[in-house]
Parts: sequence; structure tokens; C-alpha cells
Amino acid sequence: MDYELLLQSISKHVSLNSNEAAILEASLKEKKLKKKYFLFKEGDNPRHIAFVNSGCLRSYSIDENGAEHILQFAPAGWWIADMKSVLYHQPATLNVDAIEDSEIILIRQSDLDDLYKAIPVLERYFRILSERSLATFQQRLIDSLSLTASERYRNFCERYPSLIQTLPQKYVASYIGITPEFLSKMLSQPMKKS
Repeated sequence: MDYELLLQSISKHVSLNSNEAAILEASLKEKKLKKKYFLFKEGDNPRHIAFVNSGCLRSYSIDENGAEHILQFAPAGWWIADMKSVLYHQPATLNVDAIEDSEIILIRQSDLDDLYKAIPVLERYFRILSERSLATFQQRLIDSLSLTASERYRNFCERYPSLIQTLPQKYVASYIGITPEFLSKMLSQPMKKS
């Protein structure tokens, strides 16, 4: 598997020399997931964070009524994990599966801790990603509390422009917190301009 996309992602924030890149690559594990296959399920004990090299994954929970609630899509170039499970060594509360055939790169949390010591700039890279992720999740929470379904849909289209045409509507509906039927009805009506 080619690590070029991962190295490009890192280089947007920090610089690695060739020796550091080699140390990083030695800690990586490659995995291919077929469409609809799971990286892990609720109750599993994942110990990795995953970088999507190609394809697309999603993380979601399932409520007591069997409804899926999608928290994140991870197209190529994005990271995905159940961070609570990874950090606290607890069973996963999320499911992560492949929306399409995907290639992912895994890093064990324990290896990541060692990498921070060997390559200190990696800690800076992941801090930047964590800060941006926290800001994004805070905004998403505010949006879910204060915006209409139509406004949340527009935000989704802006955030995931490459996915809007390829994802099933039921996934989009789950992500923005509405039923697929409501989304279909909403999309059949002319959108009001903001």
C-alpha cells in the first residue's frame, strides 16, 4: 500500500524527514475492507486509529429502537476511530464499517505513544487534528440544536461535497438527524435561499 496520502496529510501541518517517515511507516498496519464490512463493532475492543487511504468509512451508534445515528464519514484522507474506546481501553460504543471498498492504515495507540517520543512533531500533528475535530463536533452540536433540517442539509453538502452524490440518502438523513422519508420530502421541495 502506498503511504503517500498519509504523508501528505502530515506534511500539511508538520515536516518529517526521511528517517522519521521510515520510523512511522514501520509502525503502520494495512487493511482492506470490502463494502459493508466492519472495522469494528460496538462491544469490540479496538486499539487502533485508522487513516482512510481510499474508499470511505462511517462511524455510528444504534439506539434501542434499531435506528442508526451516524457521527462521522471518513473519506480518503480522513482519520476515524472510537476514541473513547482506544484511549480508555473500554469496549467500543460505536460501529465503524466501510461504505465502499476501502484501504485503511492502522496505528495502534500504544505504538502512537512510542512514535510521539521518537518523532515529537507527530504529537503536534495529532494535537492540531484533535483541536479541529473538537471544534467541528462542537459546531455540529450547536447546529443540531439550533438549525433547521434544511440548514443542516446545506451544511452537510458543504462539509462533504464529494460524498453528497454517492451516499445513500438514508446515511445523509441519519447524519443530519432526520428520517429518510423527511429528507426525501424536503429535497422534493424547492430549497429556500439563505
